[in-house]
Amino acid sequence: MVLAIVVPCYNEKEVLPETAHQLQVIVQRLADDGLISRESKIVLVDDGSKDCTWELIEDLHKHHPRNFSGIKLSRNRGHQNALLCGLMTVKDFADVSISIDADLQDDVSVIEDMLKMHVAGCEIVYGVRSKRTKDSYFKRITAHCFYKLIHMLGANIVYNHADFRLMGKKALNALEEYKEVNLFLRGIVPMLGYKTGIAYYERKKRLAGESKYPFGKMLKFAFEGITSLSIKPIRMVTIMGIVIFIMSLLMIGYSVFQYSTGETVSGWSSMICSLWSIGGLILLSIGIVGEYTGKIYLETKQRPRFIVEKCLNQDPFDMRN
Repeated sequence: MVLAIVVPCYNEKEVLPETAHQLQVIVQRLADDGLISRESKIVLVDDGSKDCTWELIEDLHKHHPRNFSGIKLSRNRGHQNALLCGLMTVKDFADVSISIDADLQDDVSVIEDMLKMHVAGCEIVYGVRSKRTKDSYFKRITAHCFYKLIHMLGANIVYNHADFRLMGKKALNALEEYKEVNLFLRGIVPMLGYKTGIAYYERKKRLAGESKYPFGKMLKFAFEGITSLSIKPIRMVTIMGIVIFIMSLLMIGYSVFQYSTGETVSGWSSMICSLWSIGGLILLSIGIVGEYTGKIYLETKQRPRFIVEKCLNQDPFDMRN
């Protein structure tokens, strides 16, 4: 069984040498145990890094060409696109792929458990955090709210799972059929429908470098996931519009009744509150509709999700060379 470990990298010069070492050790051990082929590789995808990440990848490939391959994107396209690039590159070479971030927060020792679950019949195995004790209270509560919200909106994602997962060849071929530009792999992969398993692990602290997901990016990523997987927000706008329309009819009836009894009183406060609430709702509705319209605009252009500038093998789709 040929394994490809796909590692998206962005400005990871401080942690990449240790990450490469740990992954190389685990791949060597699994090959010695006969669980994977010695043709297995670690594929490092440079997502337009501004530091010397790509130079480190080239050096790893130069000294360990059988263990490491590298893909350099022409510019920064975001974590999801870099990850997809790696997966689509290795799908014809590998029998199974495992995606993992470069920051060493995911437990590489779980890779063996994932492979055993795949051998037992699981086409997809999710790496899931067993607990979040090392996160701040704010991060724990916001993550919990996000998962609750996205499930309420009808999206099927795995709780406490990021992008540490195993995918077999059938799953990768099925993933290739999803052509959308607005990527949220955590929501797309569960749609594939194959037999799945879960490998629990305790997430570690980042070994070095800075987090690539500060609060602003996390918020944007969450919003991207919600709008990419569900149309319920836009349906909620419709429902709110119907409710307000019914309320307006009731208010018209009430006003006519008050006028007929001669008890009309001009209420400045009620008028101001009504104007602000309705105005805010209109702006919110326009924003939600605009967000979906923007996604439709990007999808219809059918622009490439990533462009490979350089690959450390002769053919980026033949990792055997």
